[in-house]
Amino acid sequence: MTALWPYLIPPSSHGDDSLCAVGATGHRVAFADGSTALDADSGLWNVNLGYGNPRIAKAIAEAAEQASYLGAFRFENCYARRAAEDLLRVCGPDHYARVLFSTGGGVANDAVMKLARLYHAVQGRPGRNLVVALRGSFHGLTFGGFALTGEELGQRVYGVDQRLIRHVTPNDTAELGRLLATFGGQVAAVVVEPVVGTGTIPLDESFVAELGRLRDEYGFLLVADEVATGFGRTGSYFASESWPGLPDVLISSKGLTNGACPAAALVMSHRVTRALVEHDTMFAHAETQGATALACAAISATVVEMERLDAVKAGQSVAAWLQRELTNLIERYPLATHTTGVGCFRTLHLTHPDGRALAGADVAALITRIRHAGAIVHPSPSGIQLVPSLTYSRAEVVELMTCIEAGLDSLLSATSLAARS
Repeated sequence: MTALWPYLIPPSSHGDDSLCAVGATGHRVAFADGSTALDADSGLWNVNLGYGNPRIAKAIAEAAEQASYLGAFRFENCYARRAAEDLLRVCGPDHYARVLFSTGGGVANDAVMKLARLYHAVQGRPGRNLVVALRGSFHGLTFGGFALTGEELGQRVYGVDQRLIRHVTPNDTAELGRLLATFGGQVAAVVVEPVVGTGTIPLDESFVAELGRLRDEYGFLLVADEVATGFGRTGSYFASESWPGLPDVLISSKGLTNGACPAAALVMSHRVTRALVEHDTMFAHAETQGATALACAAISATVVEMERLDAVKAGQSVAAWLQRELTNLIERYPLATHTTGVGCFRTLHLTHPDGRALAGADVAALITRIRHAGAIVHPSPSGIQLVPSLTYSRAEVVELMTCIEAGLDSLLSATSLAARS
């Protein structure tokens, strides 16, 4: 047992050296028990360019020496100005105008709900205060983001207020239409992940098109939560960049700094910016560690590295290799039924030999077996998520699949023994 209380680990497992990372480089993590593992989770979907990128590290070190703490609480700083310009350049300055920095995806989702309500209020529509999200979505565990999250994660236990939140089923245009027919005049924003992270379910083109049409009809803000899908994760720089109706606000985090610093960003369209600027409205959101020199130096360096490494194209290659390997595995393993997701953001769905879906304990057991075989993967309902860095080699993709197969073999053997006993 140690003094640390880690996230989302039961107390009975606190202090386990096999869970205590001591270093990471490239695509591998070293642990206090002496083991190493190939990381197919990109940290927590953060490290799109691999661990220990020297150019990003150098940029952070220089900012720490030259600027120490410079933030954006009633001030600006040159690092934040530069990072905002860099981010607008890759998001598209024809559509997007301003950037508000935050410290993480959950806090950014808190901020975007406030922003959407303020946007309507300054235009004389204070009754627009409902925010709609998708069932199965994940928008963080801060009180606002937790309310918006469409997974059942004990919100009632923690007293999370969801009275101004509504949820609809992903890709169900009829349900979305019915909700808006009833509450459309009260909806401030619809917030969606382009690929719903729980189960990696991509939004259908028809659903996205309908979101844009309904936005035009009812006047709500359309928000793309690209915390997980941004910075090349799904095969393009941002998953929403191909939407026929671009979002009013785009949220970025995780890959924004390659996981090297806590940072997030709300990238606001000209439409949203114009409404606030015309009324000279001060937005009541600020964070002590938001837009700091270190985080913003990491953002600018990450954008440069994405370009130098041609990371979007590299990720497309990794995705193609991964798809071939997954197709081959499904053909050979009856436990593996199908995959969902896109790009380097995939879920392998699994069942028991009798066809029953894997329960949470089964998924945890499989992840442990894959870890013992030498790889880190992420849990998903009835399966495992594979979220490799965009910079994986072909050999590392093969190595990952070898570890997964070893884990499946081990689980199948244990299941057979249990059935016979």
